Amino acid sequence: LGTVQAYRAKPKGVEKPPVIVVIHEIFAVHEHIKDICRRLAKLGYYAIAPDLFARFGDATKVTDFKILINDFAAKVTDDQAMADVDAAVSFAKADGGDTARLGITGFCWGGRITWLYAEHNPALKAAVAWYGKVAGDATPNQPKSVIELAKDLKAPVLGLYGAADTGIPVSTLDELKNVATLAGKTVEFVVYPDTPHAFFADYRQSYTEAAAKNGWNRMKDWFKSNGV
Repeated sequence: LGTVQAYRAKPKGVEKPPVIVVIHEIFAVHEHIKDICRRLAKLGYYAIAPDLFARFGDATKVTDFKILINDFAAKVTDDQAMADVDAAVSFAKADGGDTARLGITGFCWGGRITWLYAEHNPALKAAVAWYGKVAGDATPNQPKSVIELAKDLKAPVLGLYGAADTGIPVSTLDELKNVATLAGKTVEFVVYPDTPHAFFADYRQSYTEAAAKNGWNRMKDWFKSNGV
């Protein structure tokens, strides 16, 4: 419970625009995430990025990666994250967004949350996860991996990943796809060769222009073809 901050960007002159929730990286709702919201708004979407770290302080002011992991990311329970995204969706609906055409996308830490939300909300139309972890050790706050929950996917998910991402082995993506496919779920992966983690982050050295542009276009197509 409580109040969390969010950043929103709304398209000009569009009545009841479709809604896309944008889930932040471990760096919280900083300028890059806000810019992604504005890019989506220019495409005609109501974009909203809730700060899922808000209860623990302002993560955008923190530069120490260990603090971001231990004092912010590790403290967020999966249940709380789902509730906060639900709240952002409710806010967007009350603010004029069309949540009957609801999508979600997220990056890095937010990529995992994107997968979880596709397993959580039956009203979701489509999801696009950018390099979000799908496997990993269970913790009290994050008790289940994306793979373990894949049979419960409620919406089609597009996963955009880099083959040179040392933290996310391609074998875990293959395992996820197998579980989802056996359960009759729609999952598609694009794995870019020789491409690192965070390839869409145009403020970091990891930025890979060709993969970033291709992924953005695939994301737009995925949302359109799935009713967002």
